[in-house]
Amino acid sequence: MPLSNLLDPKYLLETFSYVGLGGILFAETGLLLGFFLPGDSLLITAGLFAANGDLNLGVLLVVAIIAAFVGNMSGYLIGRKFGPLVFSRVRFLKPEYVVQAREYFAQHGNQTLILSRFVPVIRTIVPTLAGTVHLDFRLFTVYNAIGAVLWGGGVTLAGFLLGKVIPKEVLDKYILLIIGVVLVASFIPVLLEVRKRRRA
Repeated sequence: MPLSNLLDPKYLLETFSYVGLGGILFAETGLLLGFFLPGDSLLITAGLFAANGDLNLGVLLVVAIIAAFVGNMSGYLIGRKFGPLVFSRVRFLKPEYVVQAREYFAQHGNQTLILSRFVPVIRTIVPTLAGTVHLDFRLFTVYNAIGAVLWGGGVTLAGFLLGKVIPKEVLDKYILLIIGVVLVASFIPVLLEVRKRRRA
C-alpha cells in the first residue's frame, strides 16, 4: 500500500472500515514507527462518517477506545522490556530523554499520560518512555484507560457532533478540507513545544 494511502483517513475508513481504524490507532499509540500516522484526523473522520450514516457510532467508540488502550499497553511493555535498547538504537530518540522522562513522570506522571494523548508524536513516545522508566504498572493502566476514553471516545464524538452540525451536502463537498484543517490544528501543540524548547 502506498504511504499516501496510510495518511489518508478517508481512504482508510472507506477501504478498511473498523479494522483500519483499530489497526492505525494501535500502531500510532503502541509502535514507535507509527508516530507519523493520522490518529486525530482519523478519529474525526470516523465521527463524520458516523454522522453521515456510513459507520455505526457505538462500534466506532468501542473500537477506538480499545485500540487506543491496547496500543498504549503495547508501548509500555515494549519500553519496559526493550527500553534502553530502543533509546540507544532509534535515531530520533536520545538516551537523555529517559532521564528527563523519569524526572517529569515523578512530578507530573498522571496528567502526562492523559494529556499526551492529544499531541501527535508525543502520544507515540510517552507509553514507551513510561515503560522504560518503570512507571508503576497499575498507575499506568488506570490513566491509560482514562486517556483512551477521553481521546479515542472524545475526539470521535467531536467528529460526530461536527458532522451533525454541518449540512450533509456541505460535508460531502468539503470533507477533505475539514480533515486537512483538523490535521494541521493537531500539530500546533507540537510546533509550540518545539519553539518553546528552542527558546529555552
